[in-house]
Amino acid sequence: MADGSTDGLSGALLQAVLADGGPTSGQEDKPGREGGEGSNVHDWLISGVVTLVTYSYSNARGTSEIRSLRIQGCMDWNVTQLDWNRIRAFLATAEAGSLSAAARALGLTQPTLGRQIAALERELGVALFERAGRGLVLTPTAGALLEHVRTMGEAAGRLALAATGQSQRIEGPIRITATEACAAHVLPPIIARLRAAYPGITVEMRATNRTVDLLRREADIAIRNFDPREPELIARKVGEDRGRPYATPGYLSKLGRPRAWDDLTQAEFVGFGETSDFMEGMRAFGLHAMVRQVPVHVDSYLVHWELVKEGVGIGFNTDAVGDAEPRVCRVLPEAAPIVFPIWLVTHRELHTSRRVRVVFDLLSDALSLQR
Repeated sequence: MADGSTDGLSGALLQAVLADGGPTSGQEDKPGREGGEGSNVHDWLISGVVTLVTYSYSNARGTSEIRSLRIQGCMDWNVTQLDWNRIRAFLATAEAGSLSAAARALGLTQPTLGRQIAALERELGVALFERAGRGLVLTPTAGALLEHVRTMGEAAGRLALAATGQSQRIEGPIRITATEACAAHVLPPIIARLRAAYPGITVEMRATNRTVDLLRREADIAIRNFDPREPELIARKVGEDRGRPYATPGYLSKLGRPRAWDDLTQAEFVGFGETSDFMEGMRAFGLHAMVRQVPVHVDSYLVHWELVKEGVGIGFNTDAVGDAEPRVCRVLPEAAPIVFPIWLVTHRELHTSRRVRVVFDLLSDALSLQR
């Protein structure tokens, strides 16, 4: 949930002292409903099937217009409450010729299947089957309805195939959110690898130090430096990173080459993120800095780092980025680094969308190798 908290190394000053852990995905309830009495059932079956089939074919062909053919009036949703499970039970029994064979085909018990057919007969107000020895035969009324029900079954099958194809294809957009630091210094080669392997995937990158709301689908996958607490999200800890304070050699010469955090009581820092979070984070490492020691404060990582490189004050960065910058050096070379976790977080579509799963796993492997 978006709470305005700060991610990244500044946020890690606070989060580094928290215990690790990881939530699992939640569950989805699928409520059912019982159908009531219907009217004009034969007309509804025809008009409803044509509407469903036309919709399916239109989407399958990729047309921009979805047309609905009207046969004997349009569907009245307030009157029509037929249960598809009961219609499916009727179709399976008609094709199998017996309750036992149909029950095996549907994975149901024979009494359950019998109750579904009896309920459908009450809804339609007609008898659908007659006994013939050990088997069942269709009544004339059921025979007239059978072709319409078969069309409904075929349309339902096409609908399921279309939905499966939509969720399993490895193409389409993916939205990834990460801190500015991660987006600028870590992700570019990974995204290049992703695009080379899956050219059908388009990537929308949200480089922000704000915690975006995955539950509201503000992004599909997030790279974070803290353990999310929402049970509906899926999280995987892919490693740890290390950071420390950096400054220019010229600025450090003014401080007399500090060796420990206690030597920084007169230093000035380039603040990043929320001031209160920044100050509390430094206190967690034993540095009780005063507000006057943070004369410059920004909300952009890139601006923060440029100010540090210009000698404005001390700033924070990861070892990989800081050590690679020739204009700065470690403020406390012998001090232990700030260690913070790397979490990969997504929503529950990880279980249903192959596209999300592929990108999630690729990011997980790439980030794990870099640590």
